[in-house]
Amino acid sequence: MRQFTTLFLLITCTVSGLEAQPGQGNASTPISAGATCPAGMTEVRPRNCQAPSIAPPSILDYRPRSTLVTPVHMVPKAKFPAIDFHGHPYQQLGSAAGLTALGASLDAINVRVIVAANNASGQELAQQVALVRASPTMRDRVRILAGVSFQGAGGPGWAEKAVAQLEADVAAGAVGIGEIDKGLGLRYRKADGSRLQIDDPVLDPVWQAAARLRLPVFIHTADPQEFWQPLDFSNERWLELALFPGRRYAADPSFETLMKERDNMLRRNPRTTFVIAHLGWHAADLGRLAKMMDEMPNLHSEVGAVLYDIGRQPRAAHDFFVKYQDRLLFGKDSFQPEEYPYYWRVFETRDDYFDYYRDYHAKWKLYGIELPDAVLRKVYFGNALRITSGLPQAGWPR
Repeated sequence: MRQFTTLFLLITCTVSGLEAQPGQGNASTPISAGATCPAGMTEVRPRNCQAPSIAPPSILDYRPRSTLVTPVHMVPKAKFPAIDFHGHPYQQLGSAAGLTALGASLDAINVRVIVAANNASGQELAQQVALVRASPTMRDRVRILAGVSFQGAGGPGWAEKAVAQLEADVAAGAVGIGEIDKGLGLRYRKADGSRLQIDDPVLDPVWQAAARLRLPVFIHTADPQEFWQPLDFSNERWLELALFPGRRYAADPSFETLMKERDNMLRRNPRTTFVIAHLGWHAADLGRLAKMMDEMPNLHSEVGAVLYDIGRQPRAAHDFFVKYQDRLLFGKDSFQPEEYPYYWRVFETRDDYFDYYRDYHAKWKLYGIELPDAVLRKVYFGNALRITSGLPQAGWPR
């Protein structure tokens, strides 16, 4: 309870009417009952603090009811038909009935095509493609990416075997590669037992084959940067990491090591079209991602599972999406149909201060960024169509 009291006091200091002056106080000074709030941070903080007269709630219990009265525009369906480039319909691809149910769910949110990024390959991929092609209603609504097995990477014949399997998967109906999961760089080992780095040259034959076959490579590297930071009350992902301690990472390899390896790989394969998942985990630093976009014309990104960062910076996010409108793709990640309307509301409205769908990801509120229709068309479907020739190309809005 003492920890929660300290955290609560950090956010419930009473204002004395005076502004904090730069250079005063120490940002690391703990706050206790009756103490003066530390100042001198880059932003203005309240100066005077006092202990609450009743026991404060925990971070789980404190859910204040907003008194803000503003226009509300719920958006159950996307304004334009969307392609979910980061889909994970696992169970739905197991049977004809599951596929039919998937279609009904997609209709309800106006997703016309979902790209299954389930890392399928070989017989599994062939069975899924056959199921889709046999469906009279879903044959043009599901496409599948091919997985790559990194087992034995660097060993004799690995590259030739991996490329041959990729070519076979494309012949069976795969339209791209992915999702290359975060195990690359974190868990996968080479044949000699050493860590398989993302920029290891032994992987280049696969990326080169993707360029030759004109396949986009969809790759997920690392996780949010805060997952490497100390689990203290300055970590804005504290609640998630406290609920799911297995999501924390050791110091080595560090977040920045993984980002450096990823970027080296992107630079070394300029002819290959890459789509980095989750805005590369740079949604909280769009300037960094912008520099990458400017430097690497082969780079694209998708927006899945980082809506909480997009929606808390509506002006910066709007400008970023407008500037890089030809390089951004819609994707959702976890297939939960009831969560898609949050994306539509952020992208299509200018609503203020509304909830995100998973409060352990973000305790803050979202704002609409109100993208122009021309940008929505590109993000929702146009960019995916342009870089993925295997997607259904006809029948989209002009």
